[in-house]
Amino acid sequence: MQYLVSVIDDKTDPGRTDRQPAISEFNERLIADGYWVFAGGLAETDSATVIDNRGERPVITDGPFVESKEYLAGVWIWEAPDLDVVLRLAAEASEACDRKIEVRPFR
Repeated sequence: MQYLVSVIDDKTDPGRTDRQPAISEFNERLIADGYWVFAGGLAETDSATVIDNRGERPVITDGPFVESKEYLAGVWIWEAPDLDVVLRLAAEASEACDRKIEVRPFR
């Protein structure tokens, strides 16, 4: 099963910025162990654009869809046999990147 693993940062209490070596080491282990599908960090929230085309014409708004002190900073997609494995890996990911992690299975 595949899981979306979201990295949550906090504007008022951000994670440390010196974590790239630990994240790279963690990613290399994910790849070696066969859990890695994809990963990527995201640009700052002020670079976001929201498009809502549910009305008569699209409405385009600069900025994130919601203002919040917490925001999505990056994602992984992992392939794992069950949620227990993913939760163990997510705890390690949280330590490696010094940020909260959210895990959600794909349908």
